[in-house]
Amino acid sequence: MTGPAPQHTLPGPEVLAQIADLELVARIVVEGLVSGLHRSPFHGYSAEFSQYRHYRPGDDLKYVDWKLVARTDRVYTKQFRETTNMAATIVLDTSASMSFPKKVSKCRYAVIVAAALAHIIAGQGDAVGLAAGDRVIPARAGRHNLRALLAALGGVEASGGWEAAATVRRAAERLNRRGLLLVLSDFYDDEDATFNELRRAARMGHEVVLFQVMSREEVEFPYRRDLEFSDLETGRSIAVNAGLARRDYTDAVTAFLERCRRRAGAEGFQYSLIVTDTFPGRGLRNFLLARRR
Repeated sequence: MTGPAPQHTLPGPEVLAQIADLELVARIVVEGLVSGLHRSPFHGYSAEFSQYRHYRPGDDLKYVDWKLVARTDRVYTKQFRETTNMAATIVLDTSASMSFPKKVSKCRYAVIVAAALAHIIAGQGDAVGLAAGDRVIPARAGRHNLRALLAALGGVEASGGWEAAATVRRAAERLNRRGLLLVLSDFYDDEDATFNELRRAARMGHEVVLFQVMSREEVEFPYRRDLEFSDLETGRSIAVNAGLARRDYTDAVTAFLERCRRRAGAEGFQYSLIVTDTFPGRGLRNFLLARRR
């Protein structure tokens, strides 16, 4: 199996975040990810049975229905119809909390990951769509649709609130057949309502994949002095002694992340925690390898 590129050859998230051409960024992230997987990490094309016909010399014997031969003494082969069995929609959290931190925001990082996922899905001939704030791209196949999706992603900014549950519901309902729902969020917004809608999407027959996007600062709380923190969505501020608050904060965040992971597992959702100071391809590769298994 082909391994990932050596770490020193990979551009960091800060470099990728500065590249305006999302198609180029997607290619950089995806390059080498699927080359060693040997088969598609998603369920792309499937052969759907269509009809029987009489065997003709030269037909592949693996398509002969030998049970039917035994019953009728006549040789028939199965014919199949190629059908696309997957359409995917990428749901992207655009709430103000995703604008943190300034260096490489969770929003920009999620945009890069979303572009790479769209590149992979479209590259195998499947349909991919987007739901990100007021930017909605229906799930379609083809190069033109991918370019429209990447253009929409390029204009995504994090601000205000995010109706997480409503967005998930609309995205699931727009998939006109059983499909794949890929949600990128920090999952701070209305956790219970969001998971209720994700569960509903799964009951509709959709496969649900969650990428929880977090910054290193949120996970580890590396601050040492008195600080004033502002809620990016409400504007409310609070003064904090970082040294005294660190233990309670990290315990609370650890519990929150573990709760999200366990809830996803209990519902049968594939879950990945991705941190914004790591190369996006690393988390995606682990995700794709898990799908292959």
